[in-house]
Amino acid sequence: MNTQVTPSAQNIGLTESIFTDPTSNAFKRWAAVINFWIYVSCISMALETVEPYGTEYLSIFHIVEYIAVIFFILDYAGNVTYAQNRIKYIFSFWGLVDLISILPTILQLLDLGMLQGAKVFRLLRIVRVLRVLKMAKSALKELTNKVKSANPIITNLRIYFIALFSVLMISSSLMFFVEGGLYSPEAMEVGQSELDAKLKLEPLPEGATAEQSKFVPIDPMSQNPIPEDKRFFTSIPATMWWCMVTLTTTGYGDMFPVTFWGRMIAAVTMLLGLVLFGVLMNIVGKTLMVLLFGETADDKSHIADKNTLITSMLNMELISPEQAVKLLKLSEEELKNHLRSI
Repeated sequence: MNTQVTPSAQNIGLTESIFTDPTSNAFKRWAAVINFWIYVSCISMALETVEPYGTEYLSIFHIVEYIAVIFFILDYAGNVTYAQNRIKYIFSFWGLVDLISILPTILQLLDLGMLQGAKVFRLLRIVRVLRVLKMAKSALKELTNKVKSANPIITNLRIYFIALFSVLMISSSLMFFVEGGLYSPEAMEVGQSELDAKLKLEPLPEGATAEQSKFVPIDPMSQNPIPEDKRFFTSIPATMWWCMVTLTTTGYGDMFPVTFWGRMIAAVTMLLGLVLFGVLMNIVGKTLMVLLFGETADDKSHIADKNTLITSMLNMELISPEQAVKLLKLSEEELKNHLRSI
């Protein structure tokens, strides 16, 4: 019979169990704290892209980010300290995810000369969104260690919403950076300055319209201009609306990418939407089977299946009551072998 605490887990300290024992309460509480700050930091990062709030409340957004990063640093240090192979963990996928969750903020605090510039700052801010993958880490640890749950349906829904939130944040942030970055206030200002300098050397011919002296962003891949009425992705929250309708339907139609890389991101988002929809239908189907037909939701449903099979055989008078009692005492594997031998 499986136990909740392994023998090795009984011999480790409280601090170590926070990072190594998914069955312990300390691990679950710490994971809840980390997940809370992941949600808070991602929402804060999204709101930071909305003007004028991004400018007016910039100091508050910075404070939230610094507090979150302190917890992420403690989490990274603990994972490295108690890893069986520290070097292997540092260069593993989850180790790199933990590092990426704190590295952009640390680089911004260092204020290095090579990291100056609106585009680099924008990229570092978007990279921070990858910290949502840290939520999947604790969930996978629970699954791989077969942590028992009082309600597997709730566990499946929790994992589904973690996946949904991760896809929503990453896809929206990438679209905001790739497509919205072409007509961000900083990009428009730089583009207009370059155009003004060019017009000083090569003035427009007489009769030219005022629109010709106004900068228009261009898709670097297709070289197509992006008109003002096609500049939809002005902030991450605005892009989230596009992402939600793309994940759940074929698209509402009020927002759509017009650049090459924007359409590539949209295509991947649509495919992920199909995957998430399939996962949700599987969870909903299991929930309906439990609520409407009384099936069990845990992993011990095979016991009910064995009882049902033996009861059916007894009702059909294929076996006697004495034989039924003997069969009920057999394990599932022994029952299979016995039925094959008949």
